[in-house]
Amino acid sequence: MLLHEWQNGSHEAFDRLVPLVYGELHTIASRHLGREWRQNRLQTTAVVNEAYLRLFGQRAVDWQNRGHFFAIAAQMMRRILVDHARRELREKHGGGVVHLELSDAVAKPAPSAMDALDTLALDRALHKLEQLDPDQARIVELRFFGGLTVEETAAATGVSPATVKREWALAKGWLYRELSGAGDTAP
Repeated sequence: MLLHEWQNGSHEAFDRLVPLVYGELHTIASRHLGREWRQNRLQTTAVVNEAYLRLFGQRAVDWQNRGHFFAIAAQMMRRILVDHARRELREKHGGGVVHLELSDAVAKPAPSAMDALDTLALDRALHKLEQLDPDQARIVELRFFGGLTVEETAAATGVSPATVKREWALAKGWLYRELSGAGDTAP
């Protein structure tokens, strides 16, 4: 409702929407980055700020519901993480050489260059999965990049939580085989 009111020009709706959305995006990014990018230089606040700016630049989108909004947020976070990984690996930025901020040198170990490589490999695998099963790819995007729970993913996709659990398990198995190369070997 607030998204629609904001789209129709309500400044009051925008003022009420900002803290709700920003807080939720921060929670999602924090869960994801804390779990998957422990050693990455990318900070939660940077991802949230970027996603926030991109989302609120999408004023022309006809927001269907909360799930639709956070599905688009998951896509944006995926793009942000993939773009960051590509930047990290570009030759002019050292081509995968580990960068270390002076302030971080004492506090924690150097980030692993594999984080960026893993993100790009996952993105390529997800593009393949999208060709095979778009629904599974969307569930992975919502769960992994968006940090949504099974129930939130079910609401966003319009399927039951049991279906999300089943498709999530199948997609994880397929992605594991794809990323590990286990599917490339003959029996």
